[in-house]
Amino acid sequence: MRNDGIPPSRRQILLAGTALLAVAALPGTPLAADAAVPGAAAPDGAFTRSTVLDIARALAKQEYVPPATDLPDPIKDLTYDQYRDIRFNRDMAIWTKDNLPFRLELFHRGFYYKDEVDVAIVSQGVAKHLAFSPALFTYGKLVPQPIPQIDIGFAGIRLLGHMNKPDVFDEVAVFLGASYFRSLGRGQQFGISARGLALKTGDPEGEEFPIFRAFWAETPAADGDAVVVNALLDSPSVAGAYRFTIRPGFPTVMDVEATLLPRVALDKVGLAPGTSMFFFGPNDRTNFDDWRPEVHDSDGLLMVTGRGERIWRPLANPKTLQFSAFQDTSPRGFGLIQRNRDPNTFQDFESHYDRRPSLWVEPVGDWGQGAVVLVEIPSDSEVNDNMVAYWSPKDPIAAGSEFSFAYRLSWGGEPDQAIVGAMVGATRVGRGTLKGTSPIRRFVIDFTVPPPEPPAEPQTASQAAAATAQLAAAPDPSPKAEVTASAGTISEINIERNPLTKGWRLTFKLDPGSEKLIELRAILKIDGGPQAETWLYRWTE
Repeated sequence: MRNDGIPPSRRQILLAGTALLAVAALPGTPLAADAAVPGAAAPDGAFTRSTVLDIARALAKQEYVPPATDLPDPIKDLTYDQYRDIRFNRDMAIWTKDNLPFRLELFHRGFYYKDEVDVAIVSQGVAKHLAFSPALFTYGKLVPQPIPQIDIGFAGIRLLGHMNKPDVFDEVAVFLGASYFRSLGRGQQFGISARGLALKTGDPEGEEFPIFRAFWAETPAADGDAVVVNALLDSPSVAGAYRFTIRPGFPTVMDVEATLLPRVALDKVGLAPGTSMFFFGPNDRTNFDDWRPEVHDSDGLLMVTGRGERIWRPLANPKTLQFSAFQDTSPRGFGLIQRNRDPNTFQDFESHYDRRPSLWVEPVGDWGQGAVVLVEIPSDSEVNDNMVAYWSPKDPIAAGSEFSFAYRLSWGGEPDQAIVGAMVGATRVGRGTLKGTSPIRRFVIDFTVPPPEPPAEPQTASQAAAATAQLAAAPDPSPKAEVTASAGTISEINIERNPLTKGWRLTFKLDPGSEKLIELRAILKIDGGPQAETWLYRWTE
């Protein structure tokens, strides 16, 4: 299980024993204030909205300098258990004595998190470097001594706020490991992660992992509901400046403003990437010997296209690396969603997958032409984040340019955008015959229908009775199903009422023949009703 208290920055897509994806090691430590590349750290001094961008501009004009990863003895080779035995001293949290609505904590360097990250606190327009001190942490019996007294920096930051109760500080957001960060909505547990940028995801030569080298946390207002974090991004290919405005709740909302300054042309770039885990579900149980019915942080990719079409693509754990690109212009939103919220279908009282947040990306402004890309990576364990989704611009981002974009991240449940008349509630796949070893597969797709909206004005008894009679006399708006496949043969299409959900159940059979990969599409056409959600699926052998 993954409830180990350590944010999962290195478990994202590291697959042992497979040549499908060559993953580069995470970059090392950012530059200290006196490093060879000037301006790469978080120096003291005046701070404005352009400070991080100015530093990124200077950094991008210079050749990338790989950071060192050395740590002083005796903490340079901490084990997993030793690292877990280091905890931040919550009495030392930033802003604790100021009675503010947020607090900031630090992560210690060590184990997987050897990168040195500079942190500065901004107050009244002035940034002040935050120095490492052992007094900020508590060290258990497993931790080697003595702890170095020099300023070794930090590994990342954690923000706390009044998420669930007005008198309790809960975790709101964590920035730790490369450019990974994560959040959650009220009443939820951490699951899906986001990244500042994805570069060369799935590239045979290895993925490039940009890092957040420094953070500037702005002191929040005493009566405010938001906290702002600025971050400096760097990698061999690009430098960048990011600004996160974070408001906890359900959902927790992050407004992200970013500017990329490429050192080289970025032709394999992913904007607003989300990284999640799908181990198995009712559409993908083959070869999974597990006592639980489902195991996943997300069960589908949701997209609302520039034309307003709402598309649901169930996730799968494939046998081979899979890329899917959904071409679009000016997308309205996309994200990896945990749609199933029924704890009975997970039966896991430790991981509570029903409480994992969805992550919805809503572009601000016109993102032009490109594609929502879904990467599904084979995984034999639930500890791997093997699902990645991001926006890929049609044209490369030119070297030496400044590419600015903005978007909103919502960490919580189903987005409200473009709700339709029927949504995909579940996808089930199984053997299409009870005899023999036929490759024919049966698909069972349940569509849920939202309850009718209550009348705008209170009804009298006679009005309510008339409305009930009218509803009973109305013809059943049985939808028609349209199912298409890129190959193979579709047969036995049937649609019926689902008495459990009061929605619709669509079933059909697929005979793949000799095909190894087939794209499927299904939609319900309801006469006189609103548009149903489009169901897409990739079947692989």
